[in-house]
Amino acid sequence: MTPEATILYYRILNQLNADSLGKSHSAEVIINSFDFGKIAKLQKENRWDLLDEMMADAGKSLENAGASCILICANTMHLCIDAVRDVVKIPVIHIADATSKEISKKKLKKVALLGTKYTMEKTFFTDVLKSSGMETIIPNLEDREVIHDIIYDELAVGILNPTSKEKYLKIIHKLIKNGAEGIILGCTEIPLLITQADVSVPVFDTTKIHSIAAFNF
Repeated sequence: MTPEATILYYRILNQLNADSLGKSHSAEVIINSFDFGKIAKLQKENRWDLLDEMMADAGKSLENAGASCILICANTMHLCIDAVRDVVKIPVIHIADATSKEISKKKLKKVALLGTKYTMEKTFFTDVLKSSGMETIIPNLEDREVIHDIIYDELAVGILNPTSKEKYLKIIHKLIKNGAEGIILGCTEIPLLITQADVSVPVFDTTKIHSIAAFNF
């Protein structure tokens, strides 16, 4: 939903096509880009009814423009996925479904979820994992606030702060001590800051996983 996440999706999809079909090839992508400031304001005001309407309109627009599948390029906005699915005939690929399949391949049973406070505190993501037999743990309240604020104040606008990375890694270390066998980067901007090289257990980059699922489709 942010330009930063959109750039990541676009880059990954183009690279996947080039790797598969040859370096001159790129992805055929239709992008419906929102003003994220408006999205964030409605989220804060808990106006998910209006967000549902906006997302449904975007879904219809993409389908009418010729899309064969839809990606919601944000974890949090999957809270609106049913509103989109209700108005389109093409598949809307769920980011949590795709991530759950990747975690299952590694046979992990307990994972930690990082993301916005909406993603960590609501159950739209963890319910999918639970249905696949996985336990999900989330950071404590104070750490959730830190993660959330860094996403909205920094990552969403392209600010990569080494101090913020250290804060994230301290939180991740606590989650691993609490039994997390893997870490879900459950916000499409977090991979800008945290990668597998930073963490001692498997990291699940939802942006990349979601993009690959669409490419495979």
